[in-house]
Amino acid sequence: MTLVAIGPVTKDLVVIGDEKSYKVGGATYFQSFVFEEFFPDYLAIVNCSDEELIEDFPDLAKVEVIKKDDTHFFINQYPFKENRDIRNQFSNFAEIPILKGDLEPILPDDIDAFIINPLNRYDFPAETVEYLKSFNVPIFSSIQGFLRLPDKQVNESYTIKLDNFDELSHILEGFSAIFLDEAEANIIGDGYDVDEVVITDGSHGSRIISDGEMKIDAVQCENVVDTTGCGDTYMAAYVSQKLLNKSSKIAAEFASLIASKKIQKSGPYNSK
Repeated sequence: MTLVAIGPVTKDLVVIGDEKSYKVGGATYFQSFVFEEFFPDYLAIVNCSDEELIEDFPDLAKVEVIKKDDTHFFINQYPFKENRDIRNQFSNFAEIPILKGDLEPILPDDIDAFIINPLNRYDFPAETVEYLKSFNVPIFSSIQGFLRLPDKQVNESYTIKLDNFDELSHILEGFSAIFLDEAEANIIGDGYDVDEVVITDGSHGSRIISDGEMKIDAVQCENVVDTTGCGDTYMAAYVSQKLLNKSSKIAAEFASLIASKKIQKSGPYNSK
């Protein structure tokens, strides 16, 4: 069973209080570490101009690069060390869409599911999503990127605003699950034709909405080190269990546990 995860790899500046560090990022990057341990039959497809960024992936044999003329850059600023639920974020809003023609030469012959990770509205044009739907396999997606638009310019980056758009409901139609946080849920409302909506709320846990609604408690931890990529880690852990035919409750509880382990160490998930 092959899972194909698609989305940009990024160069990130993480600012925690007065401490600054540059790191590799992007949802597909963080997810690959979870898949490596819990769902090793995966392929990560990333788009960027700086191919050196993929050197930090756990298994380079499972990475395909779509070479573009720019790379996503993000600043993740946590002004309060003691509260990582509060984050200020900035981006260069690179316009490097992933196109059908980019994917056709590199997709494997046998695909059992897609997980797509837009970081801004340019990443996955509607035509690309329709192409992925033509494979008739489950599609899981974070939706934050679809909502992101540049707002105020700060040096060479922009603050980020979130806004819904009419075409989103068509893009998401038929997806197996979409992942978002409470603020994003308030923006898009409900009524989307998807099997599941997974809403995360940091240390307050998560909600799974399908036929009804299920509340999942977060796994509490005292030693919070690095929350960047926590939502991506949760998503990968959840999808890995759903593809193993686990229930939504079991998948969500497992995802909460793995996310809690991730935030207690710097960088992506590491079980060691």
